[in-house]
Amino acid sequence: MKIEGLSALVTGGGSGLGAATARELARQGAKVAVLDVNAQGAQQVAEEIGGLACPCDITSADSVQTAIAMAAERHGPARVLMNVAGIGGAKRIIGKDGSPMPLEDFKRVIDVNLVGTFNVLRLFAAEVARLDPLADGERGVIVNTASVAAYDGQVGQEAYAASKGGLVSLTLPLARDLAQWGVRVVTIAPGLFLTPLLHKLPEEVQQSLAASIPFPKRLGQPEEFAALAAHIVANGHLNGEVIRLDGALRMAPR
Repeated sequence: MKIEGLSALVTGGGSGLGAATARELARQGAKVAVLDVNAQGAQQVAEEIGGLACPCDITSADSVQTAIAMAAERHGPARVLMNVAGIGGAKRIIGKDGSPMPLEDFKRVIDVNLVGTFNVLRLFAAEVARLDPLADGERGVIVNTASVAAYDGQVGQEAYAASKGGLVSLTLPLARDLAQWGVRVVTIAPGLFLTPLLHKLPEEVQQSLAASIPFPKRLGQPEEFAALAAHIVANGHLNGEVIRLDGALRMAPR
């Protein structure tokens, strides 16, 4: 699918990997709607790339439907969805005081990362299925964002790993389900990337994390994630696959 001229949605587009993805799609000629619960961040990125800012809570059906409608009114119906929005969080099942992890903490991560991602893609899929197919029969592309934690979850990452593991497991059935509509589904599982969260860590901590990566021995750049996301759109035979983008990293237990 040729990116130039397409209408695209990027959740979590107000910062980090999402912002880099929005910039790359715009650089290649897409009309980009930046969806983010952080309205200010979405506006800043949208202004930078000449796109549209759409305040959006991915866990709310009404919020997502409003954002999709806003983007369609400005740019036309979207054919590309980049699901990048998500949250972190680490908490051990049994705390230092012997108390169990609050169930609400687990539910919140699952609700945003797994249920929220599915909420966006189900509403997007229903819209894109109504579009006329392009020359090769393709109607749209969905790119979800998991994590290497889906495979190598560390101590305290039970909620995060479960949420990202859910996205890994969803990939193939989603691709099979949406094949009849000409919609491809691919998931990226990034490793350690230099996002705003890691930027806040002390330099020595960043260097220690980078040293754990076999090669290249550095943190991933958001632009590298964005380049892969854009390639997935352009490469019509990529479908139903989860791609680790991690420099051969395998996370240690701690």
